[in-house]
Amino acid sequence: MKRRILNIVVLFIILAIILIGIMPIILVFIVSFSSSWKWPDLWPAEFNIRSWKYIFTGYLGTIIAIKNSFIIAIIVNIINIIIAIPAADALVRYEFKGKRLIKIILIAPIIIPPLTILMGIHKTFIGFGLTESIIGVILSHVIPTLPYMILALEISYKNLGFKWEDAARVMGAGPFKKFINVTFPFILPGVIAGSSLTLLISLNQYITTLFIGGGEILTLPILMFPFISGGDKSIGAAYSILFALLSFIALWILDSFMKRYYI
Repeated sequence: MKRRILNIVVLFIILAIILIGIMPIILVFIVSFSSSWKWPDLWPAEFNIRSWKYIFTGYLGTIIAIKNSFIIAIIVNIINIIIAIPAADALVRYEFKGKRLIKIILIAPIIIPPLTILMGIHKTFIGFGLTESIIGVILSHVIPTLPYMILALEISYKNLGFKWEDAARVMGAGPFKKFINVTFPFILPGVIAGSSLTLLISLNQYITTLFIGGGEILTLPILMFPFISGGDKSIGAAYSILFALLSFIALWILDSFMKRYYI
């Protein structure tokens, strides 16, 4: 009897957690198809596809924003991989003077409040003429995402050690072949994990993109936020669903690549 009651309680808790997670998504979906849903009404007064027609046919900026968002996220990810692989390798497998200080500097963007860093980035980028440019936005996205790529790769390098690379070197493999055939396949899970975090964080950047891009670089968060904060909430909800769907597709592609590589 006690076990049955415990099972019912556990089931109730699980259902409550699922409901809490799903309910906001359901509400956003309903709002995206409603014309008016004012408090205290329990249900929208009218349903239509006005908001979806607007984002796909009424406003050409949506396609530009999607393209910019993914171009920025992909380039940021490539830059992070290029920097993080040697950085994680050095921090994990080698001892040198100033190692702890360098590690603190590399992970500082996670610890220091983003707005504090952003003010310094903005002032520096003005001097180099990088504000209101896609290059400036890309570089500004690298700073908050790079630490996550390094941390993900550090775990892979801790498990790698030197024995596999030593074996490859004994068999005559040069540095390039050793990296491609031994090191990179071993650290690939860390690359995928870091890439997932990089894509999500980059795609979600609003303040950084607005501040550095000056409103000239259009991304999905830049389009979505004004509608959510005080504009047409129906259009804002449609943008939110589109944004979530694109993020899910990006992660699904990375997950599919990982499964195809290892299965």
